[in-house]
Amino acid sequence: MSELVTCLADADFKYGGTPTKVQLGEGSPTPYLPLADVAPLVRRVIAPEPDATYTELGVRSFNKGTFHRRTVQGAEFTWQELYLVRENDLVFSNIMAWEGAVALAGLDDDGCVGNHRMLTCACDETRVNPAFLAHYFKTPEGMTKLVGASTGTVARNRTLTATALGRMTVPVPQLAVQDRIVQHLELVAEKTQQLELHMDEADKASAALVLSLHHKFAAGRVVRLGDAIELHEVDEPIKPAGTYPQVGVRGFGGGLFSKGAISGVETTYRVFHRLYEDAIVLSQVKGWEGAIARCPAELADWFVSPEYRTFRCKPGQASSEYIGEIVRTAWFWQQLQDATRGVGARRERTRPDQFLTIEMTLPQFDDQLRIVEILKRIAPLKAKHSAIREANAALLPATLERVFADSPQTKPDGGRSSTGTPRATV
Repeated sequence: MSELVTCLADADFKYGGTPTKVQLGEGSPTPYLPLADVAPLVRRVIAPEPDATYTELGVRSFNKGTFHRRTVQGAEFTWQELYLVRENDLVFSNIMAWEGAVALAGLDDDGCVGNHRMLTCACDETRVNPAFLAHYFKTPEGMTKLVGASTGTVARNRTLTATALGRMTVPVPQLAVQDRIVQHLELVAEKTQQLELHMDEADKASAALVLSLHHKFAAGRVVRLGDAIELHEVDEPIKPAGTYPQVGVRGFGGGLFSKGAISGVETTYRVFHRLYEDAIVLSQVKGWEGAIARCPAELADWFVSPEYRTFRCKPGQASSEYIGEIVRTAWFWQQLQDATRGVGARRERTRPDQFLTIEMTLPQFDDQLRIVEILKRIAPLKAKHSAIREANAALLPATLERVFADSPQTKPDGGRSSTGTPRATV
């Protein structure tokens, strides 16, 4: 990791005599060429055969890569033509490219198909490294160009045409420089992934400890959840001139997170729910997927929409700290899934009455407090993991910023500025 740290610290660092950065923008020494010159659009048209099997490829927004939508027989497609995807294709969604729906096709994507809204560019690998261009489109400059080339004034009408895509200029430094940058970014990604896997294993062990203690102290005692906690909501009428800082709930036990504030004129809701310390906050839509958490003191008096329901523990029946730990486990999410009907996106909302009628094992109140004291011993480790994950998530974007550096002479109106990146929505 020492070379990695040195490279990040020194903007002029070279490895093996090859620079690990490229200067972007107007006035920079980096040559720019139309994308059509180095990665032209390629349409490998195939007519779906009714009895043949095809895997349809999709591209996630916000640079989240590709995914396989479905694997079905050709008879299930309504399109007369499909387009074949090959490994190392640059794949663009023509209706969501402005939102970062761009990805590099991997080995697992080779042989997949897309519809007419998927644009595939085949790189001339004697001139460009496909991964280099994929990383470029994650930069503010690359995103700005995608936004500018996607015509339309309303989000759903923004479309990237094949002509506009081909005219878009991209940086084309020496191939050796591109290769070194890709190797460098892959090293960062590999190290961060290894660290995430290590922490995942530690977190699994922590969750296993929680459940082990839970079942041991509960000793088969089953209660109705409504006997331990109750619905308690603090409604805040929305005023047009008011400002309301928002909170969301991550799935899979990820906890609460703060979002930007909105004004009263930016919502159609008539009320928000005001959070309070130790509230158990449940997403009606995604609660079954682990979107449930205890409210910490720092988020008290923030707001959630009516799609989130808040509950409080009954004195002497449930400890908010204990319930906050249990609701983060996959075991508890299964209880939520069993309480609602449907599958995946079609699963119904978790209503408060469904939530409170869940029957589950639960230790006596004093035993809950004992378990909380035991878990406090590993709290510093969990806090450290949280900080590491936050830093880990920021490392790759920070590295991108260092290796794709804006030229000091870049002008805001020169088409290569770092402004205009679309706002990510949670």
